[in-house]
Amino acid sequence: MFPAMRRWKQQLTQQACVELLKQEPRGVLSLMGEDGYPYGLPISYWYCEADGKIYFHGAKSGHKIDAIRRCDKASFCVYDQGFRREGEWALNIKSVIVFGRAKVVEDEKETLRMTRLIGLKYYPTVKEVDAILERTRGRVQGVRVDVEKMTGQL
Repeated sequence: MFPAMRRWKQQLTQQACVELLKQEPRGVLSLMGEDGYPYGLPISYWYCEADGKIYFHGAKSGHKIDAIRRCDKASFCVYDQGFRREGEWALNIKSVIVFGRAKVVEDEKETLRMTRLIGLKYYPTVKEVDAILERTRGRVQGVRVDVEKMTGQL
């Protein structure tokens, strides 16, 4: 169903892919948008190694939610800052591309749980996360991507 990686010598191991997903702060979620146009948007996210899913959140309505409800196929890309080898001009970047199915999380408790985990990745204290969650309760929509295929390369 998914093609093999063409540049297999540069392929990252699955564990290296997981580490990149865990450490990078943002990625680009790509969906099938209105009238068949691709729709890619930068998002903050949380990768759960235990269940192999990617979690993010946003408003309860809008282009992203409409696109997911219309077609759940999604792609998610994350890449690092890269590095240059001495004497070379090229930037060497590690990247991960995930293919999967995006699901709108209907359960409010699950949305709260996942939003809290996302917050803990970005905010320095639990107190700050809890304050934001209290302020936005009921207005946030949780979404997860169930990963079907993950590849990475340098």
